[in-house]
Amino acid sequence: MEPGVEKIAAMEREDLLALWGEVIGAPPPRRLSTPFLRRILAFELQARRHGGLSVALQRKLASLATGKDRPVSPKLRTGGRLIREWTGVSHVVDVTEEDYLWRGERYRSLSAIARAITGAHWSGPRFFGLKPGVGS
Repeated sequence: MEPGVEKIAAMEREDLLALWGEVIGAPPPRRLSTPFLRRILAFELQARRHGGLSVALQRKLASLATGKDRPVSPKLRTGGRLIREWTGVSHVVDVTEEDYLWRGERYRSLSAIARAITGAHWSGPRFFGLKPGVGS
């Protein structure tokens, strides 16, 4: 029978490494900390006890591991308009066929506009709210 979370929490590093080999079937990554060994083993054993990971989640993890699953910014259509308030000033950016128009000047990227507005390096899509994590 496989150990529970409480038993894993009390195990010494050597025992955790041996359990890793039994559960995972491969040696653990080098320099993996003992607390992290415990977390991974506890998660893996709990997941197995409750039926394992869903097929969809397994596919998603495999895709992430290959680096092929990267978030894509939404496509902006010509004629679209982005509005962002920054330090009390509203900034309007128009989307053209080839670039972006802000304050009568053309820019090749939203990041260049975000940098001009803030004076700092920003992800343009994030700054204009096209990706999660917008800060103001």
